[in-house]
Amino acid sequence: MKRDAIESIDNAAREDAERHLGRVALVTGATRGIGQEVAKALAEAGMTVLVGAREQAKGDDVVEPLRKAGFQAEALVIDLLRPETLHAAAYHIGRYYGRLDVLVNNAGVTDPRDDVPEKASIEAVERVFATNFFGTLRVTQAMLPWLARSERARIVNVSSGLGSLARNSDPAWEHGAFRQIGFNASKAALNMLTVQLSHTLRETSITVNSVDPGAPADLAVDASGKRVRQGMAEGARSVLMLALGERGPVTGGFYGCEGPLPW
Repeated sequence: MKRDAIESIDNAAREDAERHLGRVALVTGATRGIGQEVAKALAEAGMTVLVGAREQAKGDDVVEPLRKAGFQAEALVIDLLRPETLHAAAYHIGRYYGRLDVLVNNAGVTDPRDDVPEKASIEAVERVFATNFFGTLRVTQAMLPWLARSERARIVNVSSGLGSLARNSDPAWEHGAFRQIGFNASKAALNMLTVQLSHTLRETSITVNSVDPGAPADLAVDASGKRVRQGMAEGARSVLMLALGERGPVTGGFYGCEGPLPW
């Protein structure tokens, strides 16, 4: 983030931007939706943001307005199904930045052929797992050497309440009818990655947490009891609370905006 951009914002935002100035963040799946909102917010907070995109042109479309506004951003080709792109991105980060301070594992997919266990397409379940779990594991492994060079690195795994075993086993849960075995199980596996990785990294400066951003298509209830749809900015907020360290040095947790969630 450029100094003149910092000078143009209010005092509270300026202090926050100064705190994060010079830090480097990578957001996967950052060309749309919550990932794009998170990338934009991290840039506005003062970080240099690396926009992970499966296609360079789409990443550039996100980066261009950020740069015009005076923020530091760069697009990197990151396709979780193409390991060579992950290694190339890690090499680029090491060569030009020397470290990584924040990794937001946001990229994920669903598949219309995914369904309840007795009906789901096996190919669909494999496709969802290939991206949501195996791809996330690959990119995390590729970035760990550079996260280790940060004084206080954060890994934020964008999971889902649908990955909670406790919630899935609760017949009264409002989203209990959503039973896509591939998606739900892939997010449960992602939560296991959070638990195990946070344990093995407990003596380092790297924190690892899962977050449920909700889903813009999910229906929520407002203060009047009216059913409403959650917006992208609201969904990104729970991710940003961890990426920006607003919850403190927590690790090995599963959070939503309202606080800790059950595994």
